[in-house]
Amino acid sequence: MTQEKPNQPAWLKPVTEYGPLIVFVVAYVLDDLMTATAALMIATAIALALSYSIARHIPMLPLVTAIIVGVFGGLTLVLNDETFIKLKPTIIQALFAVVLFGGLLIGKPLLKPLLGAALNLDDEGWRKMSLRFAIFFLVMAAINELVWRTQSTDVWVAFKTFGIVLLTMGFGMCQIGLIKKHMLPETAEGGEAD
Repeated sequence: MTQEKPNQPAWLKPVTEYGPLIVFVVAYVLDDLMTATAALMIATAIALALSYSIARHIPMLPLVTAIIVGVFGGLTLVLNDETFIKLKPTIIQALFAVVLFGGLLIGKPLLKPLLGAALNLDDEGWRKMSLRFAIFFLVMAAINELVWRTQSTDVWVAFKTFGIVLLTMGFGMCQIGLIKKHMLPETAEGGEAD
């Protein structure tokens, strides 16, 4: 089973994934973290509604992220305490790590159903990639804790906005060797006949 619907426009995923982050940064630059938090919550809800209205589907990871944004953003605003929104990346990264480790413990590399439409890896490849990403998410949770507890809010916002995205992209690119090593040959249906 794939996560994306085939009739989904190519622009939808990047807009719904990165749109709320862009709104968060713009609101923070124009005002403060409380305004940015409220803007993030609204933009996340709009992104989910947009995804559903166009693709008639809400992917699981953005839905879980939206729930965590709603809970921690709501606590931030109601209690007027920045701590909760700063904890959100830690909770999300740690949750991803726990889910991936849990999948490995029961013999189900959970990146396969998530990325199986884009990658055709053998079982060992899925297991290794799931383990690597589980460790990566755990490290990212620890880094977020270190940054928000020791740095200014401005530094944390820059880390949340650019650092997490760049580190995740860089880590993903470092997996190219593993992907090449464990990529299954194309089937006749996939287009390669040799």
